[in-house]
Amino acid sequence: MRALKEKYQMLLDETDVSYVRNIHNNIAWDERLIAILGARGVGKTTMVLQHIKLYEDPKTSLFVYADDIWFSSHSIIELAEDFYKDGGKALFIDEIHKYNNWSQEIKNIYDSFPRLRVCYTGSSILDLQKGAYDLSRRLLEYKMHGLSFREYISIKHNISIPIHTLDKLLANEIDFPYDRLQPLPAFKDYLMNGYYPYFNNAGYYLRLDKTINAILENDIPKFAELSISMTDKLKTLLFIIAQSVPFKPNYSKIARDLNTHRNAIADLMIWLDKANLINILRDETKGISLLGKVEKIYLNNPNLAYLLSDKQPDIGNIRETIFLTWMNTLYPVTSSKEADFKIRNYTFEIGGKDKKHKQIKNIENAFLVKDNIEYGYKNEIPLWAFGLLY
Repeated sequence: MRALKEKYQMLLDETDVSYVRNIHNNIAWDERLIAILGARGVGKTTMVLQHIKLYEDPKTSLFVYADDIWFSSHSIIELAEDFYKDGGKALFIDEIHKYNNWSQEIKNIYDSFPRLRVCYTGSSILDLQKGAYDLSRRLLEYKMHGLSFREYISIKHNISIPIHTLDKLLANEIDFPYDRLQPLPAFKDYLMNGYYPYFNNAGYYLRLDKTINAILENDIPKFAELSISMTDKLKTLLFIIAQSVPFKPNYSKIARDLNTHRNAIADLMIWLDKANLINILRDETKGISLLGKVEKIYLNNPNLAYLLSDKQPDIGNIRETIFLTWMNTLYPVTSSKEADFKIRNYTFEIGGKDKKHKQIKNIENAFLVKDNIEYGYKNEIPLWAFGLLY
């Protein structure tokens, strides 16, 4: 265990705490069992190390990677026992889905060491959902997403902006430092390369491409037990979506094009959605929204569109994509018969600065969300402002 502690200390020494994501303050870190889930690359590891550096005692805490070579001859429960006996109080395990039988061992740790806090993260939501069955009554689960526009501005421009409520936003009560930053140029940069926290690193798209390939070649095939042939079809399906979004799916046609069964296409769509590569927009159905008919399929965020598209992405699609990306983080979103989206009792139509009210003029609680405007007026809200909600 000495080698693990040395690696842990080196990681802490290299951890930058100049900016900590807001979700950190929403996590009940003192609870006995916590899971922080999210797509690859959204910053889970960094946030956990920041928390330890700022709020934990390094002498009674430990951070390990679940795929560390140390575990080739040791188990997680063995580590927990030795750590606990040595006075350990908080154990943090990163990418736990890479460890076989993790769910059972975490359950055993929880039951055997009642004074030990355990926090684990996972880049693959798929494996975590599959394995967490026995932990459901013990676990507090948090989902982490990519950067909002507000967070991007804080990191990129060192400008702090408060989180806005939806009601405040729809009243056009937008608290933005116009005297320090023009929102529109910053928003355009964010749409192209600001969703993932490593946007400041060189080779952003190369790293993003590597992340996507890891999801398509490792995460989804492992969970769904896909053959090599079906893995190739999965990649092709994502490419088709990227070239056609907003994608109105015809599963039968796609199945013929990919030479597979229609039901297989529906399954692959679900895997892509759970892996945070696409967003599935369903119609408004009474009761459970997941039972709604699939109306459109979008990429998960605009950065993926700029990476995967053969040509310049359609600006109308980019606008709808980012609105859905942000709002999906906070609310159930469905399609609207009259406009683009329905959220709670609100209707939203997305467009450019010259978009007219024709589609929503007779709809109560309807809003026109416009790109390329700095200020809102009445029921016209700037698109970029919705990026201040988290």
